[in-house]
Amino acid sequence: MPTDVHQHLWPPGFIALLRARATPPRLAGWTLHLPGEPPYDVDPADHDIASRVRLARADGLDLALVSLSSPLGIEYLPPEEAAPLLTAFHDGVLALPAPFRVWASPCLSAPEPDPEALRRELTRGCVGLQLPATALLDAEGRAHCAPLLDVAARMDRPLFVHPGAAPSASGGAPVWWPALVPYVQQLHASWFAFRAFGRPRHPGQRVCFAALAGLAPLHGERLMARGGGRDRGRVDCDAFYETSSYGTRAVDALVRAVGIDVVVTGSDRPYAAPAIPDLGADAAVHALRTANPARLLGPMKGAGS
Repeated sequence: MPTDVHQHLWPPGFIALLRARATPPRLAGWTLHLPGEPPYDVDPADHDIASRVRLARADGLDLALVSLSSPLGIEYLPPEEAAPLLTAFHDGVLALPAPFRVWASPCLSAPEPDPEALRRELTRGCVGLQLPATALLDAEGRAHCAPLLDVAARMDRPLFVHPGAAPSASGGAPVWWPALVPYVQQLHASWFAFRAFGRPRHPGQRVCFAALAGLAPLHGERLMARGGGRDRGRVDCDAFYETSSYGTRAVDALVRAVGIDVVVTGSDRPYAAPAIPDLGADAAVHALRTANPARLLGPMKGAGS
């Protein structure tokens, strides 16, 4: 089942709620306003359902997993603001035609997250739990999210770690700055926090880091040199790395560090085009697109199960 584990698509009800908001995150027509960022003109075609179905078919996909755009910051809105947006997003994507399925995103602004709300979303068809990397940067963040991670672990559902909000840098930084600096920093920190604090609590939980975890696993030699243990050569077979925005050289380097069996294809569409790295063998492409995503997702339950 060829799979893309990382796409973005806003269903109509979600778009309507963003347009109804008076404060960021909000849409004015097709112009997106976020705190601390310049207005961004959204291409309507990016969220046209019929167009996206055609693109998925052209990509040869049997499964495309839709992710909430965590940089919108919806997970951190007050609960009374976050809840209708999250519901509209989950409802809308669950109603989409094949090949689309959806990651479940929770509200994180309350003193304690709501594990029962997550359980309901997973039961009715969401494939796993998505959390912004900004929620998992250290031991404190992981402790706050532990009730959600416990639910995902008990239900045998994977965790997807996606970059979170990243206001533009001051001083006229280029438009690519958030994706190349704060997003990568977030993924690095969340990967090391997972290694230090997450894996001991959830030893068998499957987790997937967007964008190759910002290439954090390539720092294994430095980790070992600075006292991070002598198991650098041991591969965590339940920690996966999604390829979006990276090409053959980066994927090849990561494969040398962690092996090919934990790398999965993701495009980040519509923000990046799908790219299949040239690793020199059809078996490698099959692993990235089909075999490895199937192992990450495990025995997915259908809606209503």
